[in-house]
Amino acid sequence: MLFYYDMASSATRRISVKVRRSLQKRIREVPAFDVNSFLDAAGLGRKIGKFRRKETVFAQGDAAKNVMYIREGGVKLTVVNESGKQAVVAILGPGDFLGEGCLAGQTVCMASATTVAHTTVLIIEKNEMIRVLHGEHEFSDRFIAYMLARNIRVEEDLVDQLFNSTEKRLARTLLLLARYGTPGNPQKVLLKISQEMLAEMIGTTRSRVNFFMNKFRKLGFIQYNGVIQIDNSLLSVVLHE
Repeated sequence: MLFYYDMASSATRRISVKVRRSLQKRIREVPAFDVNSFLDAAGLGRKIGKFRRKETVFAQGDAAKNVMYIREGGVKLTVVNESGKQAVVAILGPGDFLGEGCLAGQTVCMASATTVAHTTVLIIEKNEMIRVLHGEHEFSDRFIAYMLARNIRVEEDLVDQLFNSTEKRLARTLLLLARYGTPGNPQKVLLKISQEMLAEMIGTTRSRVNFFMNKFRKLGFIQYNGVIQIDNSLLSVVLHE
């Protein structure tokens, strides 16, 4: 009896080894998840959207059902209150997400998104975004890191608005638009952005923005002739107490 038991146990071990090797082979054959490839191409539950300059991506009050990833171009987020007053709350560029509120239970968009240049976005359906966040740790790590950085930025914006001068707020906004301090080379030439938009972003008038833009140009911090070119020396305005 013991002999047959040993034979059965040995056969079971051989089968187990074969099954384990087969599973390991299959795992090796499955390509590793590539975050960049996922964000660069259309596929199941995601599609590419192309928008012209000043085109609405979504409007405040629209149904919130997609997360979007900006591949190129830029998007302005604005909110309008009941009296019709509009405020620019963010300018987003390549590598940024928008519409992520749907993941937290928002049923409608809390802001409007309008392009500031020819823009290409990856539109990811809510269910597909949730699936990838749950199933692909590399992607979820990247998304969480992005959201944490965005949250820090919002807090810094609030402190900036409460305590800093108009001049410093404008300098900081221009540097952020140039993506100063982010990985990679900052962009020297900004997307086309008006003084009115800058005024809405920092909470002041267009005339004040015009005054400080001319001051920055005279000091060599920026070049301003239709488009805005940023010099790293503009950082001195932000750091100056």
